[in-house]
Amino acid sequence: MMKAQIIGLDGKRSGEVEVPPVFDAELRPDLVKRMFWLVGSHHLQPKGRDPMAGERTTAETHSPPTGTGRSRIPRVKGERYSRGGMAGGVASVVKGRLPHPPRSEKVIHLRVNRKENRLAKESAIAYTANLDAVKARGHRVGKLSLPLVVADDIETVEKTGELVSFLQKVDLKAELQRVDTHVKRNSGKRRLRGRAYRTGAGPLIVVTSDRGVGKAAGGIPGVAVTQVQSLSVLDLAPGGVPGRLTLWTESALSALEAGKEVAS
Repeated sequence: MMKAQIIGLDGKRSGEVEVPPVFDAELRPDLVKRMFWLVGSHHLQPKGRDPMAGERTTAETHSPPTGTGRSRIPRVKGERYSRGGMAGGVASVVKGRLPHPPRSEKVIHLRVNRKENRLAKESAIAYTANLDAVKARGHRVGKLSLPLVVADDIETVEKTGELVSFLQKVDLKAELQRVDTHVKRNSGKRRLRGRAYRTGAGPLIVVTSDRGVGKAAGGIPGVAVTQVQSLSVLDLAPGGVPGRLTLWTESALSALEAGKEVAS
């Protein structure tokens, strides 16, 4: 069984740990990409229009519809006010309805096969130990050996500066710089709705208990923290591309060994 070095908070090796068999799972990029889009649909929010939108009007068609010298579409009743005589109640007119509006009852959450999801998650975990796949995603890993295992003390880091200092000691300074320089400013509707910036995916830290490290990572662009119990293909393969640079805590590997998260 393959072994990995455990890295302490001081950036030095503090021991060895056996790597769970899940890191030797079959690499299935097609399955990982498929599960990414299926599971990602579960985060979509249903939306629709008011069924009566554009229909609350007195507009009626003329009967008979000829002889008035106007187009044969419904007209609002009344005279000598702003809406009188204007078209209404149909699509493609001012203050009219939409021809094919989105409906809230539409099924947008795609069903996921439980076994497929488990196999895709196992494959995504195995990709985190594949150096070629991690480099293909653009991560700057230097001479690091994968999988990257860190001590459980990282869960107690509460300050962003301390976490940045640790990542630099692990030889991830170039990785942090890469993500920081790729922060882009959005425009248009995305910016108006609060999504002002977009950031690339950086290192992922997998823990068993978030005792402050999640708050510390919130101030570092691209760095994310997730608990092993809720680990998903969305975390391990952003955009459906496997091979995200992942830091596993020693206790997280123990949970993988017990099969607690893979079986979910």
